[in-house]
Amino acid sequence: MTPDELKDEVNAEIILGNTYHLYLRPGHKLVEEAGGLHKFMNWDRAILTDCGGFQVFSLSSLRTINEDGVEFTSHLDGSKHFFSPEKVMEIENSLGADIIMSFDECVEYPSTYEYTKDSMERTTRWALRCKKAHKYPEKQGLFGIVQGRNV
Repeated sequence: MTPDELKDEVNAEIILGNTYHLYLRPGHKLVEEAGGLHKFMNWDRAILTDCGGFQVFSLSSLRTINEDGVEFTSHLDGSKHFFSPEKVMEIENSLGADIIMSFDECVEYPSTYEYTKDSMERTTRWALRCKKAHKYPEKQGLFGIVQGRNV
């Protein structure tokens, strides 16, 4: 859909950009050089970027998680990449969205209580690292992500 269709036909007030996919292509630096997502997409309303945490979950066969972050293999070309909370903030800051999300681990279902607890604690530590690395708090609202688990 075009920006005009989103505005005029759907009356969208906000759109979502996927940090993982924008990082891989066209690349966050290219988007930044174009003036951020608003100019890149010709969108004058709010933009939210996710953190890539869902891809950490959905592409589980292509990644390894540790305290520092996530190493993953691109589903596009097999290249290796590393997302730390600091790297995710660099990418989201470059994309220039109005609302950005801290890096998290989305736990699969079913999962053990212990793994879910460890993941939640790691996600909390990553959120604190994201807050510290966030460059533009006056221009971009940084929000944490809450995941859950059925008991």
